[in-house]
Amino acid sequence: MTSSHVQQPAADEHDSAYDGLLGNDAHWAFGTGFEDPLAGVDTTIPDGIDAAELASYCVMLGDDALVYAQRLSEWTSRAPDLEEDIAIANIALDLVGQARLLLTRAAAADPGIVPSLPEGSPVPAEDALAYFRDAGDFRNVRLAELPNGDFAELVVRLLVLSSWRLAIFQRLVAHPDPVIAAIAAKGVKELSYHRDFAGRWFVTLAQGTEESRRRLEAAMAGVWPLIGELKSPTAVESSVGADPAQITDELEDVLAQVLSVADVTPPDVRPIAVTRGGTGRDGMHTEALSRMLAEMQVVARAHPMGQW
Repeated sequence: MTSSHVQQPAADEHDSAYDGLLGNDAHWAFGTGFEDPLAGVDTTIPDGIDAAELASYCVMLGDDALVYAQRLSEWTSRAPDLEEDIAIANIALDLVGQARLLLTRAAAADPGIVPSLPEGSPVPAEDALAYFRDAGDFRNVRLAELPNGDFAELVVRLLVLSSWRLAIFQRLVAHPDPVIAAIAAKGVKELSYHRDFAGRWFVTLAQGTEESRRRLEAAMAGVWPLIGELKSPTAVESSVGADPAQITDELEDVLAQVLSVADVTPPDVRPIAVTRGGTGRDGMHTEALSRMLAEMQVVARAHPMGQW
């Protein structure tokens, strides 16, 4: 076929590779997505459940996931090898997904918890909760917010948090709120992988070199005291969440099994649950959370009306 038979595109076609992104349906520039993640789902609060308590509980679980996902994302390009780098990034993405669903559920249950923004702001409710609250309004456990240490610290902290969170989600699958039950059912599969990843690396480091074992034991000494907060549920968690006693028992059982296989003795440290009269669930956090949020939220706060 000669060139004379080739149909040439009109002069105004494909002027820009980004033309398809433009239009009247503008979205907030920094959001997690364009559609309501609970669109089409009946978000009616079941009888017998207090809406404010349900929202508060969802914020707690959502903040745990959001804050720890941010810490894990800081490991991008820093893991021991490419495979682990990708695995850690995927774990962070799983937690971001859980956070989005839980914060969306919280806002649907109690719209009053969503921060006020300028009139006409396109920011979705879950993003408003993520980007426009101060540190004192976050309800994550403090173990999620601590600055990253070395790879051994990542392994130990991930093992503890994923084992604890998996125990919670396994029980929330039967929650009377169908939205929470659905979120938990999806999360169980993700958290099972997170725990397995951490458990395998825990044993590998324990049975590796003297240096890897030394680092693992040092990481345990730093993480273990904060397990005390995981075993100190709030009234809201006891009221609308999973049974705290069962969660504590399973967490201790899982950690004991992993330590037994790794031939590691738990550190002799004093548990820390309450500091300055409260826990992370009460909004009492370390300075590390404020610094992390300042970096995470700065662009979104500078452009609450930003669209693309």
